[in-house]
Amino acid sequence: MDEGQLLERLRARDESAFAELVRSWSPSMLRLARMYVSNQAAAEEVVQEAWLGVLQGIDRFEGRSSLKTWVYRILVNRAITKGTREARSIPFAALAAGEASADEPAVDPDRFTREGGWASPPRRWQDQPELALRSAETLDAAREAIARLPEMQKAVITMRDLEGFDAEDTRNALEISESNQRVLLHRARAKVRAALEEHFGEADEAVHT
Repeated sequence: MDEGQLLERLRARDESAFAELVRSWSPSMLRLARMYVSNQAAAEEVVQEAWLGVLQGIDRFEGRSSLKTWVYRILVNRAITKGTREARSIPFAALAAGEASADEPAVDPDRFTREGGWASPPRRWQDQPELALRSAETLDAAREAIARLPEMQKAVITMRDLEGFDAEDTRNALEISESNQRVLLHRARAKVRAALEEHFGEADEAVHT
């Protein structure tokens, strides 16, 4: 079912189409919402509110972005509103600009090209055979590293590398600039990769002792 057919069914209030969408997208929506609210119950409430917003607004959806981007933008807005900490109430665009311009310890320059891109870009975690060999403990290590990231770095790397969004959809869903999205993703990937390298180093040491 392509997006045009899906939209037609959703606008016709086709319950089976809506239920299928909820089953497919809710798990990743819940993971994203959980980063911005204090507990699992609040995240589940955010997801429910987001789906209610989708139902109420589907007739006004103009297709200027993909349906998934639009749905996730609703989710993000609900999560910001639901967040209890003051920092979580700051608009993502302002938060992203602040993080992207902040001074941070330098990342090894060998990891990047002179233009600022990855010299050897990391693949999505599930596409890396070496990570799959230690899937459970490696995923835990990756998620722990992501959980320690600043809010916007956490959001960007989650959408890009865990949920599979492309750069444009991520930028549109979070309503941030392309340059800020790129900087935040590079910093997040560098920190997570460093954490995984440390994790693998410790694992190798344990094997040889």
